Amino acid sequence: MQKDVFDYHDDHEEKDTKKSKGALVWNILSVLVLLTAVCIGGLFLVIFLNPQGSFNPLPPPTLPVIIPTSTATPTSRVQLPPTWTPTPQPPPTNTPTPQATYTLTPEGTQPTQMSTQNPSEGMPFVIQDGNPQYIPNIYHPDAGCNWMGVGGQVIGLDGSSVLYLSIKLGGSLNGQSVEMITISGTAPQYGQAGYEFELSDQPIDSMQSLYVELLDQADLPLSEKYYFDTFNDCEKNLILINFKQIR
Repeated sequence: MQKDVFDYHDDHEEKDTKKSKGALVWNILSVLVLLTAVCIGGLFLVIFLNPQGSFNPLPPPTLPVIIPTSTATPTSRVQLPPTWTPTPQPPPTNTPTPQATYTLTPEGTQPTQMSTQNPSEGMPFVIQDGNPQYIPNIYHPDAGCNWMGVGGQVIGLDGSSVLYLSIKLGGSLNGQSVEMITISGTAPQYGQAGYEFELSDQPIDSMQSLYVELLDQADLPLSEKYYFDTFNDCEKNLILINFKQIR
């Protein structure tokens, strides 16, 4: 019976020893599994922080390197001069053109008196009826009697103003030769196609020694030469002579 008791204890100790060894093995395996999990977690953390590292078996594709290039500039452009400014063009001038041109009156012809009772044959302009008119110097009041001149205007067929025709004044005054030319439209105080000549700084008597004549732009006559008188009179120191178109 004592032998059986010893056998029982031996069996029991042997079983406890086996259980202890089995528990130790499981403990070691548990520790290994835990260490493996920690290592794997650490590896994932390293890969997450540095996906391009050598530990990552599946690294993301490498992005291509962008090489900066110089900015493209146009090879040509329209360059304006530094001081370029648009130049305004003057408006076109509506210059009336005479209907025809005529030859000069032959030399030796009797001077035409200041009257339109017998208008010149063939010429498109004559002196207006009632001209010349002798009036005081109303357009230069500062000069008063210290002035003498001729003024007037050029009137067309329909009563309109005829601009840019030449008016010639010639002859002699007080023993001096006189020859002057002006343009209709330069003295608007006499009308839109007005003109004016200043003869002297005082009134002077003369008889049929001065004339006026209308010319076209080629200096060909559009009227006869009309001779007139002047007076040493402050009430007659402005001589008005208007040209009137008749054809």
